[in-house]
Amino acid sequence: MMADVQENAELDRSKFSSIKESNNASQNNNRTCQDNHQTAGLSLTQHSGDTAKLDGEEVSAVCQCGGDTTDQDGHTNNVNSKEESLAKRAANLHLDLDLAVPIDGTKQKENTRHCRSKADDSVPPPKQSWLLRLFESKMFDMSIAISYLYNSKEPGVQAYIGNKMFSFPEAEVDFYLPQLLNMYIHMGEDMADALHPYIVARCRGGINFSLQGSWLLGAFSADSKRHSRGIKLRKLILSEELRPVRTKREVLRLPSPTSPTTSPTKRTHQRSRSDFAAAMMTGPAALPSIKRSNSISKVTTGDLTTGRAFDSGCTCFDSSTGVMNDLFGKPTECVCNAPRLQPMREFINALMAIGSRLQGLATRELRTSRLYAELSLLNLNLPARVWLPCHPPQHHVVRIPHSAAVVLNSKDKAPYLIYVEVLECENANTCPVPTKILENTLRYTRSEENLQEYFNSDSPVHAFTVHPNFDQDDDCWSQDDIDLQLQYGDTQKSVSSDSVSQFSIESSTSNDSREPQYIAAADVRRRLSENLTTPPTKFKRDPEDPSAAALKEPWEDKVRRIRATSPYGHFPNWRLLSVIIKCGDDLRQELLAFQVLKQLQNIWREEHVPLWVRPYHIIVTSADNGMIEPVLNAVSLHQIKKHSQLSLFNYFLREFGDTNSEEFLTAQKNFVQSSAAYSLVSYLLQVKDRHNGNILLDMEGHVIHIDFGFILSSSPRNLGFESSPFKLTHEFVEVMGGLNGDMFKYYKILMLQGFIAARKHMDRVVQLIEIMQTGSQLPCFKNGVSTVRGLRDRFHMNLTEEQLQLYVDSMVESSMHSLTTKLYDGFQYITNGIF
Repeated sequence: MMADVQENAELDRSKFSSIKESNNASQNNNRTCQDNHQTAGLSLTQHSGDTAKLDGEEVSAVCQCGGDTTDQDGHTNNVNSKEESLAKRAANLHLDLDLAVPIDGTKQKENTRHCRSKADDSVPPPKQSWLLRLFESKMFDMSIAISYLYNSKEPGVQAYIGNKMFSFPEAEVDFYLPQLLNMYIHMGEDMADALHPYIVARCRGGINFSLQGSWLLGAFSADSKRHSRGIKLRKLILSEELRPVRTKREVLRLPSPTSPTTSPTKRTHQRSRSDFAAAMMTGPAALPSIKRSNSISKVTTGDLTTGRAFDSGCTCFDSSTGVMNDLFGKPTECVCNAPRLQPMREFINALMAIGSRLQGLATRELRTSRLYAELSLLNLNLPARVWLPCHPPQHHVVRIPHSAAVVLNSKDKAPYLIYVEVLECENANTCPVPTKILENTLRYTRSEENLQEYFNSDSPVHAFTVHPNFDQDDDCWSQDDIDLQLQYGDTQKSVSSDSVSQFSIESSTSNDSREPQYIAAADVRRRLSENLTTPPTKFKRDPEDPSAAALKEPWEDKVRRIRATSPYGHFPNWRLLSVIIKCGDDLRQELLAFQVLKQLQNIWREEHVPLWVRPYHIIVTSADNGMIEPVLNAVSLHQIKKHSQLSLFNYFLREFGDTNSEEFLTAQKNFVQSSAAYSLVSYLLQVKDRHNGNILLDMEGHVIHIDFGFILSSSPRNLGFESSPFKLTHEFVEVMGGLNGDMFKYYKILMLQGFIAARKHMDRVVQLIEIMQTGSQLPCFKNGVSTVRGLRDRFHMNLTEEQLQLYVDSMVESSMHSLTTKLYDGFQYITNGIF
């Protein structure tokens, strides 16, 4: 009997221990799940079908960490279906994840109240989510973030990445700004809610980002509904409501402009002072006529005839306090609530309006004359707190030399190129605007020969003309200079052409005691003969193509020439920039091509492939206007063949010397590396309209392709006439040394290496185009989803490297013997005169 009782007791104890171990395992599982959630900063998501009691209340919760949740009654909730759906979604994101964890940002609640015992040593430490580990790793950059942001449908993941963007460098995020804003406009409310805080914060912090954002929002919203999210956000940005937030302490620290400097209860004798001194002592409100109020700014802003078209009326940065803060490196904040974006908007609108008015003129001569007149009027309103958005914004525009501007070749539109003088500064938003320097002061005198030519002309002295005058000192002449010419006219005729010139070269700096500089006529003849024997580096001026001579002139010579005639040239922070203004052209495809070029450039640099491309910045200001960064020291193949009357190989010989010279070999290598790069770009993007006017050659021998208006699914007149993978003419092969030359073999090797490197990072290139296709009506996406599918197919991920080499060789062979390339070049020569 006792044996049976002991046996039953042992069975009860074994059952009790097994139940206790089961409870401990359940508690450890719950605590492991809870610790994992605390480590990841995540919460449990509610599930309508499963309940768990917590503090006497029923709470719907499902564990997302791969385990089962257990309530107080010991019931286990199965989450296999949830795990399977998340695992499938993770597989679509190309990650080997145990479980995709949605991130909702809510606080973690305890699962049970009695799970307080210590974990058993045999229990492994909690395993963090693979997705969260990726998001918190150092390899997680903006390129991966933009991919997850686009592919993920979980609002928690989108919100997490939206917050994560604050930790990325601003320049890295700005590169993907078109994709971010396109997703903001054309994807769901959850995407807009995730991106909205970052966009608003960046708009508050910088004027340049606000301008870029408002321009892109307007361009990408052109095809959407009238009251879309993009239009609303654009109106919010342009309303000037997104300003830097000042703390309450900073607001209390600001002095009131109407408060007296002395205490009202203490009466003391004060020395009398002028109105201006009183205004400086008591604040700007004491002298309304001196303060540039916002009401005056509203009247004058945008009116070029007032001389203050780009003036916002703000005096905070130009005041004595602002100048002192700038000298001591202290920040100055605007407290007058003057419009921040209006000056830049008016400046860009003025440049675009010039291009629109030029389109109505028939001939290039009329366009050039009108351009000079328009830029002269624009100069009356400079310097101002404006800058060129296609360059870093650390500068102020002070002058645009109108005589250096040129109208570019275009049959239907009127794009023009201007050179802009700027003064560099640390921050264009806060640094004081440079003081205007008038140009009607005597600084230089013309040479004797120019004066003789001037007086022999039939044009009246006081006649105003806007036709181009290519004299380098033309901008420096005023009415006083003309009076000096009239006084000099009678004595000028008695001087022979072989006499010795006794006129000072720099009369503005010469004193009465300085001896005149003597230049013998024989010395002049010797210098002219030397110039005739040296290899020519410039093109002659052609009225039908004025841009050829301007673009062929070396940039250093142009900078030196313009600086010598500029009233601001003596400043050490003086710089010369350039920009192309295009009106009536949609530059959104150009912007997309720039992003692809930049991404390929980074990929080839990371993979150490010596391919060379030159991405140039594109600023989209609307759906049909924009600005382009010019390529310096480069001319088109059309201009080379037209003005030099030489083949491409002979032009190389003239510019770079003999084939065995170091300069020629360097230029040849640059030609091969750039040709291979742009051949791959042309094939991957299916770039069309590749006539010689859209291919440049710089002073170092690099080939540069421009005008990416026809890419992917679009072609000129939708004919698809150019069927070759890329443009490779026999002239190109001749420069490379012929079919059997080492450099031509090097060209094919570089194409293979660049192709392999691009395949390795295919997703970084494809995602740029795939995101921009969403909701877009651009011609390059007219084929729909097949556009992106065709791009993926052109990477040929299914081919081995040996097969890819054979494919590259076949592309090179077909491009060299392409009949459509020859026919298209002939068509452009007959219709547009392009060589």
